[in-house]
Amino acid sequence: MEKKKYSMVTLFFSMLTISAFTFGGGFVIISMMRKRFCDELHWVTDEEVLDMTAIAQSAPGALAVNSAVIFGYRMAGIKGALLSVLATIIPPIVIISIVVLIYNAFASNALIQTALRVMRAGVGAIITDVVLDLAENIFKTKNMISVILMAAAFIASWFFGVSSIALILIFIVLGIAKSLLPQKEASV
Repeated sequence: MEKKKYSMVTLFFSMLTISAFTFGGGFVIISMMRKRFCDELHWVTDEEVLDMTAIAQSAPGALAVNSAVIFGYRMAGIKGALLSVLATIIPPIVIISIVVLIYNAFASNALIQTALRVMRAGVGAIITDVVLDLAENIFKTKNMISVILMAAAFIASWFFGVSSIALILIFIVLGIAKSLLPQKEASV
């Protein structure tokens, strides 16, 4: 299999743009990364995005930064990971620095408060879109075990209040156990 060449400049500016113009946190950024790197550039597949999202989500730290590390590493190794993280953290650092300087002047402004409430609704819609896309990809695999595990995780979290950390640890153990089981060899 021939290894693809990826443009470090395209990687950097894609991550910088995504980070600068995406509000709402990790899942929104993952959605934008998926659109850019899967749909537009065709650098990764939907299945790879799903796998990278699972890894990023299960690691400690900010989901946006974890995703940047994984996407960048997938494209261009250590240099890609470092470049992606740099591109991902520059916009928030600049924006937060500016907000800190002007916060008191705008904190009680009704227009700003309304804009933030409207943004929350939009972010909720984008996160719902990401969740539905990820679920759709799991259904597309036609792997009933994955579908059952997804449903079980949802039920455990939504109805029984099982924490995300507990679910992640359970699925790590299940994944390790599955990888240790003897696999059937595919006939040629």
